[in-house]
Amino acid sequence: MPTKIESLLPPPHLKQSRKAGDVEPFPGGRITYLAPLPLPTPMPPHGPHIGELNDVFMEFGLGWPQIFSWQVILGGAFSVAFSVAFLFPLIGGFLGLVLAYSWEDTWDSIEGIFHESYGLALQTGFLMLLIGLFVWHHNHKKRLHIFPTRFNRQRREVCFMPEGATEPLFVPWESLSAWVIESQGATQYGIQRQYGMGIGFQHGETLTSVEFPCFGLPIAISHWEAIRGYMEYEIHDLKAIQDLEDLQLPNDPPHEGLHTFHNARARMHQQIRDGSRNRVSGFFWYLYHVMTLWTIPNRLTEWEVRRIQKLGPQTMPEVMQQWSEPLPKEQWAKPSEELVRMSEQARQMHKRQPRKPITEIFAEVRQLNSTDKRRA
Repeated sequence: MPTKIESLLPPPHLKQSRKAGDVEPFPGGRITYLAPLPLPTPMPPHGPHIGELNDVFMEFGLGWPQIFSWQVILGGAFSVAFSVAFLFPLIGGFLGLVLAYSWEDTWDSIEGIFHESYGLALQTGFLMLLIGLFVWHHNHKKRLHIFPTRFNRQRREVCFMPEGATEPLFVPWESLSAWVIESQGATQYGIQRQYGMGIGFQHGETLTSVEFPCFGLPIAISHWEAIRGYMEYEIHDLKAIQDLEDLQLPNDPPHEGLHTFHNARARMHQQIRDGSRNRVSGFFWYLYHVMTLWTIPNRLTEWEVRRIQKLGPQTMPEVMQQWSEPLPKEQWAKPSEELVRMSEQARQMHKRQPRKPITEIFAEVRQLNSTDKRRA
C-alpha cells in the first residue's frame, strides 16, 4: 500500500521548479524527476497499484486484492502445520534408518515424534493464521478509509484526497510532478539499496504526495509509464499493465479471482500437451495449489473485491463523484502543443539512441525546445 517513504528522505524540492530529466543528488542517493512535463519513457508499463480503470478515470494507490496474499495467509499456516505434524516425524524415521535402527525402533520414533509435534503444529498453524488475518483486517479496514489518487484523462486533471482533509485537491495533469528516489547506505549486512516512486505537487507550504517502495529503478519507471500511458490514451484496460502472465480471457473481470485459477490450469495442461512444459512442473503446480488450499484463496479474493466495490464509493465526497462523471467528447481537454511536440521528440531520440539514459534524453529535449523558443 503506497505511503510516505520516510527512509528515502529528503523529500523532493518541488518549489525549485524541477522538470522531467532533472537529477537532484543528496547524501547516499539521488532523486530523478520524470515530470512535469510527462514525457514518454522506453520502459513497458506496469501498474500493480492501479485499481479501477475506465474511459474516464483511473485510481492509483491501492490496486485490487491479490490472490497471493490469501495464499500466504492460508497456505503459509497450513504448510507450516503440515510440515511440523508430518514431515518432522518422517525426517526422524529417515534418520533412524540411516543410523541402522530396527524397523520397530524407527516406527516408534516416528510415532513418538508425531505425538509430540502435532499439538505444536496445531498451535503454530493457528497462531500464524491469526496473525495473517489480523494483518489482512488491518489493511482491508485501512483500504476502506483511504481515497486513492484519481487520474481523469477527459479533464486531464489529478484528484488528491490527503489524509484528514475534508475536500479533494485538483491538479492539472501536465503540472503534476513525478520522481524516482534511489538511496543506499552501509549496514552490517553490506550495502543496502532502496528505490521508490512518487507523484505529487506543492500546495502552498505543504507537499501532497503519494510514494511507495519499488524493487528497482526500471520497475519504478514502469509504474509511472502506466500512469502516463493511461492519461495519454495509450492504455485502455488493466490487462495491458497488470496481467503479465496473460491469465485473463476477454470476458473475465479485470481483477484476479476463480477465473485466474481455471485459466492457469488450462494453460498448464496445454503446455504439457505441446511439450513446452514437463509433467514434473505440472506436479509441483498441483502441489503448490493443494498446499495453499486449492481455490479458497481465489474465492476469498473475489469476495474481498465485491466488498470493496460495495463499500468504497459510499464515502466519496460528492464533488469528487461529480468530477468523475464522463464529459461530452467536445469538452475533453487537449494536451498542450508543447507536450505533444516534446513527446514526439523524446520518442525519436529513444529510437535513435535506445541505450541512452532517459534523464539525458529529457534534458536534450528541453534544451532543444528552449533554443527554439529563444529563436522565435
